[in-house]
Amino acid sequence: MRVWAPAAQGVHVVLQSGEATPLRSEDGGYFSGLVDAAAGARYRFRLDSSDRLLPDPVSRFQPDGPHGPSEVVDARAFSWTDQEWTGARREGQVVYELHVGTFTREGTWAAAVQQLKELARIGITMIEVMPVADFEGRFGWGYDGVDLFAPSRLYGRPDDFRRFVDAAHAAGIAVILDVVYNHLGPVGNYLRSFSPAYFTDKYENEWGDAINFDGPGSASVRELVVANAGYWIDELHLDGLRIDATQQIFDASPEHVLAAIVRRVREAGGRRSTLVIAENEPQQARLLRPPARGGYGIDAVWNDDFHHAARVAATDRREAYYSDYRGTPQELVSALKRGYLYQGQRSIWQKKRRGSPADGIEPARFVAYLQNHDQVANSARGERLHKLTSPARYRAITALLLLAPATPMLFQGQEFAASTPFLFFADHRPELARSVRRGRAEFLGQFPSIATPEIRTRLADPASQETFAACVLDLSERERHAEAYALHADLLRLRRDDPVLRGQGAHGIDGAVLGPDALVVRVFGGDGDDRLLFVNLGDELTLSPAPEPLLAPPEGRRWEILWSSEDPRYGGSGWAPLDDEERWRLAAHAACVARPVEERSAGE
Repeated sequence: MRVWAPAAQGVHVVLQSGEATPLRSEDGGYFSGLVDAAAGARYRFRLDSSDRLLPDPVSRFQPDGPHGPSEVVDARAFSWTDQEWTGARREGQVVYELHVGTFTREGTWAAAVQQLKELARIGITMIEVMPVADFEGRFGWGYDGVDLFAPSRLYGRPDDFRRFVDAAHAAGIAVILDVVYNHLGPVGNYLRSFSPAYFTDKYENEWGDAINFDGPGSASVRELVVANAGYWIDELHLDGLRIDATQQIFDASPEHVLAAIVRRVREAGGRRSTLVIAENEPQQARLLRPPARGGYGIDAVWNDDFHHAARVAATDRREAYYSDYRGTPQELVSALKRGYLYQGQRSIWQKKRRGSPADGIEPARFVAYLQNHDQVANSARGERLHKLTSPARYRAITALLLLAPATPMLFQGQEFAASTPFLFFADHRPELARSVRRGRAEFLGQFPSIATPEIRTRLADPASQETFAACVLDLSERERHAEAYALHADLLRLRRDDPVLRGQGAHGIDGAVLGPDALVVRVFGGDGDDRLLFVNLGDELTLSPAPEPLLAPPEGRRWEILWSSEDPRYGGSGWAPLDDEERWRLAAHAACVARPVEERSAGE
């Protein structure tokens, strides 16, 4: 065993039996030694002559939670069957964000395994698991983890996680993990007991003490975090990471810790392809640039701009941070063509410039979504988008998400229009729970419609078991909401099987505004085999004349509808021909895809 405790004069490993083994001192504040303990043995550290026993900072499992003893885990004991798995490439992915505790009624890895084949059947290629680093309490989102190497005991044992990953690979699904390297949770965090150098007050952090990546003692802190990134890939065979709130990871070192994390993930993957995705609210394009160009080499980023513009377009509501968006067709076209909408312009809401130029960044490197854990929960009742707009508009905006060249992400249950909300929940002790409740109400207070006394008194209590239970998916709704489920499955099948849409704009894309609420995106396929994606979120639109070059079919061909959101299978009411030689007609609140076919000869 090895531990970093630079302020200690001596360190002992204390087994649950009471047997204590001293560790020898090394340079740099480390202590190491051999301890006679088999897999399953429980242990803690004792620093100097203190009676206080501490869990291992790199514990692989905390069976009784973050305050209890650590357990020895043999990472080599699991029998993997994924030797032929080659990993995850950036292109062609459909991401599915999943919270293990609410994805199934049981809330375990074992129960989630049973759903993998169905996710693969409808077209999911990658699962993004919300954070699982162990945290205090019976339930939580996972963003207050304190044991970075220990998968939460709430969902099963570490080998249950391995079994989930192994089964996902067998089903053809990659698995990446959401990790939090910008702060640790407020309860059960014992790192400061080993060294105060783990944290710094040099930077202001939204969620507590910033992690020390560039100050005195930071070399060992960096080692811990970079090793953790590699651990998930190496010991649990994950295909990559999603890094939370990278703007709160502060580092003035010659090599930013984010670049070091990416490098370690690649090394751990070996022959397997790995992906690193980042959340970055300021929209700093350098995250995506290669290190040779001053970047960090991250593969893809979440694109809040697409979400915000699409949500305004679907709901016509512009509160708080949505006030920077109008939801116009031009915004949607620009988001598909250029990724970020804010690339250095002034944000009215933030009262400062936001973003940086993202020229030359491929569409697949922007992860687009209509829902995620944050955005669904950032509402009074945690309602999903289909409840905030009309069914027809929802079908149309879903088509834009799932057929556009960006990498699409669905939030669990979105694919069948789940009736369950997703609220913020965190099980804390009473005093902290009251503070969290106040903080959550204050955060939601930025929305004027939520800030009213009538609504604030009805906000769900994050610490309530009922709040958590309300968010558990009812997977039987796949059958009861068959129209929504068929819509998503068909769109993902079209995205996968159509050679042009599958290419994610490899031959180029362009777009145009056709009306106050209507747009067209042309995806070029080479040799004239293009696709047109029409989306009309407003009233029926007639174009006569239609002086827009993107509407022109390849020479000698005409457009034929390939797919329509108004198919009765999805609850639609049908779609008339697009172009009847006299005018173009776009149905209200609808989307369709057209492909070129040979022009009919005279007499046909």
